[in-house]
Amino acid sequence: MTSAPQIELRDVRSEDSPRLLEWRNMPEVSAWMYSDHVISPDEHERWFAAAMADPSRRYWIIEQDGKPVGLANLYDIAPAHRKCAWAYYLADPSTRGKGVGSYVEFRMIDHVFRDLGLNKLWCEVLIENEPVWRLHASFGFRREALYRAHVWKSGRPEDVVGMGLLAEDWALVRPTSLARLESRGFDLSPR
Repeated sequence: MTSAPQIELRDVRSEDSPRLLEWRNMPEVSAWMYSDHVISPDEHERWFAAAMADPSRRYWIIEQDGKPVGLANLYDIAPAHRKCAWAYYLADPSTRGKGVGSYVEFRMIDHVFRDLGLNKLWCEVLIENEPVWRLHASFGFRREALYRAHVWKSGRPEDVVGMGLLAEDWALVRPTSLARLESRGFDLSPR
């Protein structure tokens, strides 16, 4: 067993707002977001206030060894339809190749199906972000849609892949996903 970084997901707090603005404006983050304009402090504060007040959204800061490195969120949480969407990003380049994204993926999926009792988790990924949609597929997500010319980035249309994971699919792939992460030294015991 190898040594893995210690990863925590903690609730976003008001003091995280400036850091989130900085992250959202980083080219390596905004390249994969739907919007790619520079977000002003006023625009960010409106977004942050709305995000924190909206019961259909939930946000966590991803910490690696006690240092904030990214953001994970659930949105369009719809208990009546037993589904929600999700997204995350790692803003700190030092996280690459350490399994942080895989750890976050596992924890978020488990939270949606085990803690929230939902039946479907879905997401949208720019088609050019192949490493992320391949990562999702390795955790059981299936490609459900191709949204052609779905968003405009840098003045041109971009396609988006729609992916979904059902609770029954997760039940089948969870043991393999868990074993893969544990073999890298991650502690995934319930918290």
